[in-house]
Amino acid sequence: MRFMIILKATKNSEAGVLPSEKLLAEMTKYNEELTKAGVLLAGEGLQASSKGARVKFSGEKRTVTDGPFTETKELVAGFWLWKCKSLQEAIGWVKRCPNPMPGEEAEIEIRQVFEAEDFGAELTPELRAQEDRLRAQVEKRKGS
Repeated sequence: MRFMIILKATKNSEAGVLPSEKLLAEMTKYNEELTKAGVLLAGEGLQASSKGARVKFSGEKRTVTDGPFTETKELVAGFWLWKCKSLQEAIGWVKRCPNPMPGEEAEIEIRQVFEAEDFGAELTPELRAQEDRLRAQVEKRKGS
């Protein structure tokens, strides 16, 4: 099973406050543990929403709104993509995480990623083959 681990934004992360050297060292050590355990697939921190945009879909219409966005607690400051045997294993790893927002209350959300088999018959053999080709192209680019 794959899980998206979502670090929620805080006032400091939205203000562009960067992590300290101590926190960067703690997170690097934590990411090394995840890597050695075969859990970590990807992970990145995100810039503040002031450097982003949102695109709203309404039928065929697209409306772009530039950041920053208000509801800080609803924003994402970073993410990991993990491979775990269960939700309980993912929870266990999150509990071991250093506090990502020292001096503030931090929240990390765990969401299971859909796998091809979760889509049932709607994901036809043709669509599955196309998806597999696209994933192979992405993996090839990562290697170059």
